[in-house]
Amino acid sequence: MKILIASNNNHKIQEINSICESVLPGYFKFFKLDDIISEPFDVEETGITLEENAILKAKAYYQIAKMPVLADDTGLEVRALDYKPGVYSARYSGKHGDDAANRRLLLKNMESESDRYAHFRTVLCFFDGSKEIIVEGKCAGKIAFQEIGDNGFGYDSIFIPEGYSDTFAELSTAEKNAISHRFKAVMNFAKLFV
Repeated sequence: MKILIASNNNHKIQEINSICESVLPGYFKFFKLDDIISEPFDVEETGITLEENAILKAKAYYQIAKMPVLADDTGLEVRALDYKPGVYSARYSGKHGDDAANRRLLLKNMESESDRYAHFRTVLCFFDGSKEIIVEGKCAGKIAFQEIGDNGFGYDSIFIPEGYSDTFAELSTAEKNAISHRFKAVMNFAKLFV
């Protein structure tokens, strides 16, 4: 099945492709938008929930490409911060995509917090022009006291998944992909096709 991934984030695209290949090898053929059109395209994430943003992106990309689309929105939800940054995770520090500034601000806001519980949540929306499917995946854990590790992206160097003593950024790609929120969401999506 040919599916367009509605993201300009190459890390997300690689993770989704890698996870799907491990579950259903060769079943999905994923495309990026620049495989189809040459003009840059981005969707303003105006939704107030991860679900709303995933749907917005899926439908906008479908209008451009006229092919099935899989869109993702992911947030880190921290209990001590009233489950923020959540939908604003990528722009928590005020500038979209500044991962280092986002991590610094989160660690600063957590300095006096003893409750370190957090979870990553990924919402996927599949849209093929008529059918809309929403699935999600969650990975529980806690916020570290400092950045540790060089792998991954986003908040990986400050998130310790439940049952582990290492951050996502200390785990190998294969180890992270086996337990991550995105893995669980993609698995929930892939199960619909088996």
